[in-house]
Amino acid sequence: MKAYRIEGKFLMKDVWQPFRKEIIGENEEDAKERILSIIGSRHKVKRRMIKIDNIVELKEEEVQDPLVKYILEKRK
Repeated sequence: MKAYRIEGKFLMKDVWQPFRKEIIGENEEDAKERILSIIGSRHKVKRRMIKIDNIVELKEEEVQDPLVKYILEKRK
């Protein structure tokens, strides 16, 4: 598993809300699929209303989210 930081925005009512989320995934495509699923379920937003601007693979020391850090350490 690898850690990724995903940045983008989603349309909520008439306003584009920016987001930045750290997530784990097997590859970029898996991480993208997970973020679409998470944002869609939490905010009741259709996938076509979510725009991903940037996906960056993180090194273990760059991860800031405590849950992602914990999962990566458990996988060793």
